[in-house]
Amino acid sequence: MSVQADLPIIIVGAGLVGLTLAQALKSEGIPFEIYERDSGLNSRYGGWAISLHWAMKPLASCLPPELYAQIPKIHVHPEVADRDRIPSVYLNLETGKPKFAAETQSHYRVHRIKLREILSQGIDIKWNKAFTGYKVTNDGVVVSFADGTEVKGAILAAADGKNSRAKSMLMGREKAALHDLPIAFIGLKLRGDEEYMKPFHSVAPVLWQGTHPATGVYIFCSRVSTPQLNGSAGSEKEYHEVQFNMSWIMKEDESPIPADNAGKIAKLKEKAKEGTGFYPGLRKALESITDDQEALDIKLQDWPTLDWDVCSGGRVTILGDAAHPMTMYRGEAANHGMYDAVLLKNQIQLWRNGKKSLEQAIRDFQTEMRIRANEAVLLSRQACFDSHFLDSLTLASPLLSIKRRLV
Repeated sequence: MSVQADLPIIIVGAGLVGLTLAQALKSEGIPFEIYERDSGLNSRYGGWAISLHWAMKPLASCLPPELYAQIPKIHVHPEVADRDRIPSVYLNLETGKPKFAAETQSHYRVHRIKLREILSQGIDIKWNKAFTGYKVTNDGVVVSFADGTEVKGAILAAADGKNSRAKSMLMGREKAALHDLPIAFIGLKLRGDEEYMKPFHSVAPVLWQGTHPATGVYIFCSRVSTPQLNGSAGSEKEYHEVQFNMSWIMKEDESPIPADNAGKIAKLKEKAKEGTGFYPGLRKALESITDDQEALDIKLQDWPTLDWDVCSGGRVTILGDAAHPMTMYRGEAANHGMYDAVLLKNQIQLWRNGKKSLEQAIRDFQTEMRIRANEAVLLSRQACFDSHFLDSLTLASPLLSIKRRLV
């Protein structure tokens, strides 16, 4: 039997990608339901800031104008949001002098949590729904959840993150296993007043990067919010927020990053003094970080997007980090995921309009995504490794090359 087109599209995962798909389907009047394991938008840590560049055009095509107009307002530094070009700086962390410095084309660097809030507007998210599996039927797919409930839909579109259960079910655990990178990574979200943040803000207005030439320790620093964005402007406790990431190539005999928050911060300070150490201004700023600042260690993993069969006539597919988890060194992951969502909507629409079979529509979506995403994953992996070798780093590296696509 054929799949019933009047059944809803079942979306698993209400992150940026799942919500973009929901908005895209809603814009075309295509029925859908979206399910999320969390209890609410702010129930767990939602990340720092993300870069939106080449995905802005497809995003604009599926969002109501009033929602799309809100995105510039969540730029991490509203004062520079309208500039065509902004300073881009890559430092030698030993000397504090730029290895590369240029004016680059501006893009939106936005607050991730606030972007999710925008994309959730007008969407009925079913919370506390942890996806456990699916069963293909003659006319659709039945999706099950940890609370024992089931729902029936035309298609399961799983945007359930890099540890995707749907991906493991589609292709088996061994084929779906993530690739571990030998990179240690500590990320902090620093909060403080303007004076405290000066060493981090003074290099560049939005973000900057750098590497120590001898130790290979890499830094990425980005604003997350200003008082205008976080709502503290005019109060007695105005504050700024900064995302400060450090990574380095792990040695074989190196001990793991400590599990406790204070231990992570101590490790970061230790790496800043290693060898000849960071330049004095940055080293002093890092020494002033208190143990109550939020610190995370992130296991860097990726998955070059492999081929997999179109499942049971196109009833199940994956997108976003479920399909192409990549490192963050090119700032492209969210762009690819949201682009996936718009392309999937387009293919679903062709099927519903009778211009393609469901199987062909999903096959065409997956084929384009696999080719595009596999390249992106490998470029991001190369960018990750390049970031730890300052002397050999060039502007041709994927770390620094233009991150825009014609879409």
